[in-house]
Amino acid sequence: MSGNGLGPTSVCTPLDSSEIRRLSHHYHRYGIATVTNLIEEHTRQLVRTEAERLLEKHAERRDLRLQTTGYTRRSMSVVPSEMIAANSELVTSIYSNPDLIRTLEALAGEKLHPCPKADEEYLITRQEQRGDTHGWHWGDFSFALIWVLVAPPIDVGGLLQCVPHTTWDKAAPRINNYLAENPINTYYFASGDVYFLRTDTTLHRTIPLREDATRIILNMTWAGDRDLKRELDADDRWWDDANVSAASAIKK
Repeated sequence: MSGNGLGPTSVCTPLDSSEIRRLSHHYHRYGIATVTNLIEEHTRQLVRTEAERLLEKHAERRDLRLQTTGYTRRSMSVVPSEMIAANSELVTSIYSNPDLIRTLEALAGEKLHPCPKADEEYLITRQEQRGDTHGWHWGDFSFALIWVLVAPPIDVGGLLQCVPHTTWDKAAPRINNYLAENPINTYYFASGDVYFLRTDTTLHRTIPLREDATRIILNMTWAGDRDLKRELDADDRWWDDANVSAASAIKK
């Protein structure tokens, strides 16, 4: 295990009440808020180095389409949650940092719970090949903190697109209906940026890379009260198992 754990006061920069109100308003309106200034710069650099280390040792490639999101594409390398938990004291210490959690709860306006599914607490992804994308999808749990550790230039792709205030029906995802009926908000995040996302009601994707380039993110997931009462099927957990029943291979 990495010995790069952080003390409880080493992660966050305090935000004043007006900044928290501004971020919370944006989060509730658009399902997303940029919180780069919340995370200390040295922490963001440590997390990037740690993610690159874990990718070098543990990356697994995924190329598939997922039935429960209307066969949208997943093409990237991943380090699954359990592998991160077993090999990174840094990531696990940040995830449980009380100052970080309190601030995210202030933005969300509700309590954040540790993710009840061990395979969803964390995920590192690396897009690296032309066409790589995390296609249109929702999250099973309510909250995600996304660390954009390495980003390609804006004209290469990898931008985030979101449609907030939507609902995931795994039997009938209706993604094209949502796209046709609602504005699509597009965001560029540079290397080192961090954003907080309401994942269960915000339909989102990354724009495919138009050439070979590198985009690395760390995803940390928390649950809301509502999530603790739901039973989840395990047939579409593609990051944990490329052979889940909801996955279809991409035809070259």
